[in-house]
Amino acid sequence: RNFYYITILRDPVSRYLSEWRHVQRGATWKASLHVCDGRSPTTEELPSCYTGDDWSGCSLQEFMDCPYNLANNRQVRMLSDLSLVGCYNLSVMPEEQRNKVLLDSAKENLKRMAFFGLTEFQRKTQYLFEKTFNMNFISPFTQYNSTRASSVEIDEQTQQRIEALNFLDMELYDYAKDLFLQRYQYMRQKEHQEARRKRQEQRKILRAKQAHLREQGENSSSTDYLGNVERW
Repeated sequence: RNFYYITILRDPVSRYLSEWRHVQRGATWKASLHVCDGRSPTTEELPSCYTGDDWSGCSLQEFMDCPYNLANNRQVRMLSDLSLVGCYNLSVMPEEQRNKVLLDSAKENLKRMAFFGLTEFQRKTQYLFEKTFNMNFISPFTQYNSTRASSVEIDEQTQQRIEALNFLDMELYDYAKDLFLQRYQYMRQKEHQEARRKRQEQRKILRAKQAHLREQGENSSSTDYLGNVERW
């Protein structure tokens, strides 16, 4: 069977705040497997940010302060090939090199995907999906700008810190947005070209029909005239 990998990316700050609110309400990822190269990370490689059953009620400050928080740069990590950097073992290579390898890998994997969309561009995402797979959704996508993340008011300093914690995701999102809009414009141009080709083809057929009708009319007139001459 043929498998098509697709994904949806989101503005890193909004996504981070949304995950914090999710965790604050008691959500955990204990059932999620972080298997890489055939094994799960050790507790030394991936310490927990909290003790107890969950991290419910944590403040945004606590959420940002945990250095092991997997919410940081989650989109890059989930799209990249972690085996290239030794999975969750941070001692395999220098941090700067690790970050570059992860970001490059995430960009390459994203580019190779059959389709990806952006939460902030729901209508364009629907359009691209339908054109890519030649399928139509029953109802149109709705752009919701009011989310749990949008209801969180943060000051500029907090905004900057979240961006710093997710600096890889910020760069990936800029890359994804540029690539997404390029694909959208390409599909729109292709659609316009196809529509223009069809119009030209229709005009060509119409002109041929009109020419045929004129020819029939001329032949009919000539036949009538000759018939009248013979009768006269």
